[in-house]
Amino acid sequence: MQVHGLKDRTQDLRKSLNDSLEGDIRDFLINEAELHTYDDLTKVNPVTPSTVLKCLQARYSAKVFYTHAGCTLVALNPFQPIPHLYSLDVMREYHTAPQPQEFKPHIFIVAEEAYRNVQGQVEPINQSLVVSGESGAGKTWTSRCLMKYYATVAASSQKCQDTVEKIERRVLDSNPVMEAFGNACTLRNSNSSRFGKYIQLQLNGSQLLVGASVQTYLLEKTRVAFQAPTERNFHIFYQILAGLLQLGNVYFSPASEEAQPCDLDGHSKGLMCFSADLLQVPLDELQSCLTVRTLLAGKQSVLKPCSQSECGVRRDCLAKVIYAQLFDWLVTFINNSMCADSSMWCNFIGLLDVYGFECFLLNNLEQLCINYANEKLQQHFVAHYLKAQQEEYVTEGLQWSFIRYQDNQGCLDLIEGSPSSIFSLLNEECRLNRVSDAKQFRVRLQKELSDNASISWDKLSKEPHFTVAHYAGNVSYQIEGMMEKNKDPVPPEIISVLQKSQDSLLHSLFADGDRESEGSRGHSKVVTVVSKFKNSLESLMKILHSTTPHYTRCIKPNPDCRPLTFKKEEVIAQLEACGIVETINISAAGFPISVFNSMCVFFTGVRSWLVRREIKRWHKAASIIQTTWRRWRAWMDALAEAELDDAEDFMENEASSVLPKLDPLLKERGSVQLSSIQEPVLVRGWPIGLAMASAPSVTVSLTATGFQRIMSMMACLKSPFRHGGYKVKTNQFDQGVASIRAQPRGSIKMHLQRSPLLYADMHPVHKTDVVTGFNQILLERT
Repeated sequence: MQVHGLKDRTQDLRKSLNDSLEGDIRDFLINEAELHTYDDLTKVNPVTPSTVLKCLQARYSAKVFYTHAGCTLVALNPFQPIPHLYSLDVMREYHTAPQPQEFKPHIFIVAEEAYRNVQGQVEPINQSLVVSGESGAGKTWTSRCLMKYYATVAASSQKCQDTVEKIERRVLDSNPVMEAFGNACTLRNSNSSRFGKYIQLQLNGSQLLVGASVQTYLLEKTRVAFQAPTERNFHIFYQILAGLLQLGNVYFSPASEEAQPCDLDGHSKGLMCFSADLLQVPLDELQSCLTVRTLLAGKQSVLKPCSQSECGVRRDCLAKVIYAQLFDWLVTFINNSMCADSSMWCNFIGLLDVYGFECFLLNNLEQLCINYANEKLQQHFVAHYLKAQQEEYVTEGLQWSFIRYQDNQGCLDLIEGSPSSIFSLLNEECRLNRVSDAKQFRVRLQKELSDNASISWDKLSKEPHFTVAHYAGNVSYQIEGMMEKNKDPVPPEIISVLQKSQDSLLHSLFADGDRESEGSRGHSKVVTVVSKFKNSLESLMKILHSTTPHYTRCIKPNPDCRPLTFKKEEVIAQLEACGIVETINISAAGFPISVFNSMCVFFTGVRSWLVRREIKRWHKAASIIQTTWRRWRAWMDALAEAELDDAEDFMENEASSVLPKLDPLLKERGSVQLSSIQEPVLVRGWPIGLAMASAPSVTVSLTATGFQRIMSMMACLKSPFRHGGYKVKTNQFDQGVASIRAQPRGSIKMHLQRSPLLYADMHPVHKTDVVTGFNQILLERT
């Protein structure tokens, strides 16, 4: 009975909470006229998918396209030009504002925050702007706006204006060229990026834009040879690259005899001849490399005709390898024209624009790699903010119950994990060098990876496939053709023909292609597509982890790219996929993000002021020390010079004087053993009482006559020293300046103790084992 009673109470409590939440949601949404005023979604109460969606819809209807969502900026694509929103005046307004966060949400706020982070630190930290979203959400346009902003603000009112303007122009001009060669019209986007890029804007110590570089990832070169229905090739093909388009119209017919290579149909012969002229290669060799392959049998080469399907594959391979090499050459050329020498820049702001999450009717290796990249970026966001922020709240002692969020580690383990994953099994199939079998590979996937909850199979499907549960939704991947795309082989015959091209550019693209073609023969040396992509993506993630990231989530309001059209189902799916609601909950529950942002500008101003004040104090103290040191040295030099003048006068008078004989008792008992010295003897010494900082107490008896430069002392004094003892040497006239203040006459007794000059050995110049200061003047050590 007690158990049933507890269950009933629990159900009643849950129902009460649900009713209360629904009531709060109704109360919040009842005033629709004010929903568009919520420029920060952390102010929404309660934070639910429906309340967030309603606010975004209201702002979109009011033509407000940017909204803060905790640490991220949500950008809704208007699908129409909004020129006044990105004008130079708007850029300057955000750049010169004391508190840009107080302005309306804008991509320029994110840009300015990153720029000031570089400026405001004692040791500036590199920044990264991560622009994410699915295909058609507006990532490329957002990256373009960011580049324009930095090229403008990092070049204003500076000395080297001409140089900066040249770099700015090159940075901006490189963008349309890259888009022409790397973007295409797809089912979801008329200007879809078919490659990823990380643009590094290089800044010098004055935060001037002095250069830039571009790193690219996974160009979808299969698009050169194949496009889905209603999709198009890369933009550049419809502008200037009709050389490669001719190859696409070349078709092969079966050979009349089994041992002969395939023939060209009547229409294709003319196109093949035209293609050879454009490529500037011999016609017969071009046709041969597409229809005949060379096999190695020991040290002998055997020619074997290719099948009709193999000829088509080789034709496509020729077009793809030329385009891929041309694209790489273009990126290198752009980098060489605008990348600054490493000595000229010290920090950078990186802009990451990668292909968005993709799900088509037919998905293959390209979509798997693209969605894998988005999974890695989502994990970076989760690790950097959602997970780390909550752990920080606990560390700071805040009363906190963890908000659950979608962790995609299981999906990443499925794709890239060890020892078994989709990538590892794909690579293993490529190394085995056997005919690919899609059904057999599916069986192997089921056997090796069935324990992972992120993979599934549709048993009713006739085509071999597998389905991956991504953070943004389930995607079914077709296995057929996946292994061949992963191998990405380039027949050595094709490389050999292209190396003979009379076109200088084409010849240079394949000048060092021998290594690549030889590597394709040795299957153990093959570097697969997924291996190269995984390595390049890991290097990108290392860069992102070493920088301060800023997130912008681009949202596609409708699937048809219609202007100002908001589809709730489309938007809510994207909000849930990228964890926007969880982000808002964590930000709002932990600390009001608007207050947090305001305090962070505030504290950065205070921290910078404190550092500047401390540095000024150091400079002032250093100046005082330097000034005092110079005065002291000048005073000592003047004093020594005056003493030297007196010593020179003394030498003239002393030359005519006759020294008396030494007392025999002194010779016999004195500490200075002078019995071996012929008479007359002049013993010259230093005032040890002033010179020795830690000498033992010694009673000295000596006899001196005449006005001497310095008093005679005992040379056999065995005082401990690192490099031996001291010896008395007459050096006041031939070794430099000496003191002549103590000029005793007659027999005296002295009790030598520790030097009364406590700071005689101290001055700013640091030398080891060297007597310095006043003692430097008073003592000569040998």
